[in-house]
Amino acid sequence: MITVQIVLFDGFDLLDAIAPYEVFCSASMHIDNALTVELVTAEGPRSVTSGINGLKIEANGTLDPARPGIILVPGAAGEVEGDGPNSIPAILGRAMNTELTTMIRAALEHKNVVVATVCGGSLLLAMGGLLEGRAAVTHRLGMELLGATGAIPVPARVVDDGNLVTGGGVTSGLDVALYLVERELGPRIAHAVEQLFEYERRGTVWREDGIEPGTPHVLTDNESNIVKNQSVVTSAPIHNQNTEASLFAGNWDATIATPVGKLEVKLCITTSNNVIEGTATQGDETIAFLNPVFYNNKLTWSLAITKPMRLNLKFEVGADGDQMSGIAKAGLLPASKLTGKRIN
Repeated sequence: MITVQIVLFDGFDLLDAIAPYEVFCSASMHIDNALTVELVTAEGPRSVTSGINGLKIEANGTLDPARPGIILVPGAAGEVEGDGPNSIPAILGRAMNTELTTMIRAALEHKNVVVATVCGGSLLLAMGGLLEGRAAVTHRLGMELLGATGAIPVPARVVDDGNLVTGGGVTSGLDVALYLVERELGPRIAHAVEQLFEYERRGTVWREDGIEPGTPHVLTDNESNIVKNQSVVTSAPIHNQNTEASLFAGNWDATIATPVGKLEVKLCITTSNNVIEGTATQGDETIAFLNPVFYNNKLTWSLAITKPMRLNLKFEVGADGDQMSGIAKAGLLPASKLTGKRIN
């Protein structure tokens, strides 16, 4: 018996969940019901409000991360732009902050469990720190954000990374489910479902297998001459701006207004011998600035944070006396406002 658990959370996208549900149910009819499909939540049986017109769907089970089979996580439906409570990042952030993240982490540790996602479902896992270093795909608008979480974004329709299978945009739920049917039950069952649905799976499933493609390019005679005649160009030396950068030196209490709540951070910035260094402390975690640069009266740096979600943030701030203001940004997420005050 193969079990498929489709996880629902408030604000989930209907098609992300229901399209795979139908595929798996249809596959079950071809194997004498040796496959069961269940709608579950991290909290247990309940009515779940989707992100499409508030339509409610009944989940009749509790997610069991140790049960052999497939666990499928859909994405969210909400506002694409902005950082309000109904934006997709905010919906995913609320789902991430439930027991779902802990449960999926446990599921990924079981060799008999395959975790699959559709659309923003991979972002939900990635924001919880579950996909670092793993190949995955999401909706095209979220690929930059996926990379900012430490995952390896692959621009394919479906990406197979062993016990993790991810799909791109909303309709890729059909492709993810059909691929899993083929992978787990064989191509004849998958073909029978395709015939019933009158739908053929799209795209080549990406796997880290086989010969790695190169990027060959044969220079034309004209291009060869251009290369031979090009002179070496070196960048101009960077003028010393250490004096201006010292305006940022000190300890700062900063607040970042993210789509999933305010983030309180203590910044410690030093400037000495033309070197800018800094750390950010949140709770008991202190992280060093990555590549801090002072340019045009702005201080920029990157920071790999883990709370309230795992993201690589890029900061750009200015200082006016003991007041700091600027932005923090990850991928295509709306920029979060940063404000700070120097405390010494």
